[in-house]
Amino acid sequence: MTNDFNLNIMKTKITLLIAVLFLSYNYVAAQANEEDLNTLSIFSEYAKAKNYDAAYKPWMELRQRNPKFNRAIFTYGERILKDKIKKSSGAEKVGFINDLLKLWDERMQYFASKTKTGDVLSKKAQLMYDNKSELGASDRSIYDAFDKAYTTDEKTFTNPKALYTYFSVLVDLHNAGAVPVQDVFNKYDDITDKIERETNNYSKVLSGLLAKETDGTALSSKEKKIKKSAESFLNAYDKISGSIDSKLGILANCENLIPLYNKDFDEMKNDAQWLQKAAGRMSAKDCTSDPLFFKLVNAYHNLSPSANSAYYLGLLKDKDGDSNGAITYYNQAIELETDNIEKAKILRKIASKFRKSGKYGQARSYYMKALDADPSNVRPYLAIAQMYASSANNCGTDNFSKRAVFWLAAQMARKGGSSSTAANYMAKAPQKSEIFSKGNAGERINIGCWIGRSVTVPSL
Repeated sequence: MTNDFNLNIMKTKITLLIAVLFLSYNYVAAQANEEDLNTLSIFSEYAKAKNYDAAYKPWMELRQRNPKFNRAIFTYGERILKDKIKKSSGAEKVGFINDLLKLWDERMQYFASKTKTGDVLSKKAQLMYDNKSELGASDRSIYDAFDKAYTTDEKTFTNPKALYTYFSVLVDLHNAGAVPVQDVFNKYDDITDKIERETNNYSKVLSGLLAKETDGTALSSKEKKIKKSAESFLNAYDKISGSIDSKLGILANCENLIPLYNKDFDEMKNDAQWLQKAAGRMSAKDCTSDPLFFKLVNAYHNLSPSANSAYYLGLLKDKDGDSNGAITYYNQAIELETDNIEKAKILRKIASKFRKSGKYGQARSYYMKALDADPSNVRPYLAIAQMYASSANNCGTDNFSKRAVFWLAAQMARKGGSSSTAANYMAKAPQKSEIFSKGNAGERINIGCWIGRSVTVPSL
C-alpha cells in the first residue's frame, strides 16, 4: 500500500515537472516569437521605405538569430545588401558582395521549396561577373557558376541579362583559347532555343490579354501587371537576341561554318535537328550560295518536311532568281506551321527577305500577315515605318506630297511602340507653316507608288 502511494506521488511530481517545463518552453518560445515578429516588423518597414541603412542592423540580428523565421529575411536582405554594395568600396564592398552570395546560399538552404534555384544561382553568377575585378574572379569560374545555374534548373534561369552574360563569357573563353568553337556554337543553340521558348510563352500570354482588350473586356489589376511584365520580358529578350548574335560575330561567318558543317555532314545527315540548326545558321549568316546549304536543306526536307525546311527551299529558289518558286515554298512553309507564334516568325523572315531585296510591297504584305498571326509582336510596324520613310522621295509628285509619307511612317512607328522614332519622322513631315501655305489642313491625301495609302493632313 505504502509503495503504491509513494509511486503515485512520484508520478504526480514527474507530471507536474513536465507540465512546468512545457509551460516554461512555450512561454520562452512565445517571447522569442514575439521578439522575432517585432524585429521583422522593424526592418521590413525601414526596407519598404528604402531606408536600408536603418534596416541593416535589425535585419542582421534576425537573420543570425532565426534565419528560418520568415522568407522576408531573404527578400528584403537582398535589397539591403545590394544597397550596401552600391554605397561601399574596397574591402568593405567585397565583404558585402560575399555576404550577398552567402545570403542566397542560405535562402536555398532554409527555403528550398520556395526558391527558384536557377534564378538564384544565375543571380550569384551575374554578381560575380559584375564585380569580377573586386573579387578577382576568372572567366572560367564565372562561366562555371552560370553553367551550374543552367544545368541545375534551366527552367527558372530566365533572366535575359544573365543569359546574355552566360554566352558572352563563353565566347571570351574561346577567344582566349580555352574552349573550341564547336562548344560556342552548341551553347549558342541552347541559349537561342531557350530565348525562343521564353519568347513564345510570353507572347502567348500577351496575345491572350490583347485579345481580351480587343473584345472590350477590361483587364484586372493583376492582368495589367502580367501584361506589363510580359511586354518588358519580350522587349528584353528581343534586345539580347541581337546582342548574342553580335557577340557570336565573326565566329559564325561562312569561312568557319562551311568547313565545320562539311566535316560533320556525312555523320549527321540523318539528324533532323542538326540539319535544321546548321541550315538555320548558314541562312542567318547568308551562306546560302554555297553548295553545302543546298545539301543541308534537301537532306532536312527529305528527312523531316516542315515549315522551316520549306522556308529554306524558298531561299534557294530566291537565290536562283525564281521568285514564283520561292513564294510557292514560302506559302507552303506558312501552311505547314500550325502554331501562330511560330507562323509569325516565318512570316517575319519572309517579309525581311523581301525588304532587303527592295520588294517593299510584298514585304509589307507578309509583315501584316505576321501581325495577324501574332499581334503581341509589334516589330513589323517599325519595319513598315522604315520602308515608308526610305521611299519618301519616290512616292510623291512634289516636296509636300513626298514628305507627307513621313506622317504614315510616324503612324506605323507609334503602333510599333517607338514614340522617339515617330517623333523623328514627324519632324521630317510638312510643318504647320507649310500646311497653311498649301491650304489643305484636315484633307485626306493619297500616297502613290507601292505604298498606295492615304493620310489625313493634320489640322492647324
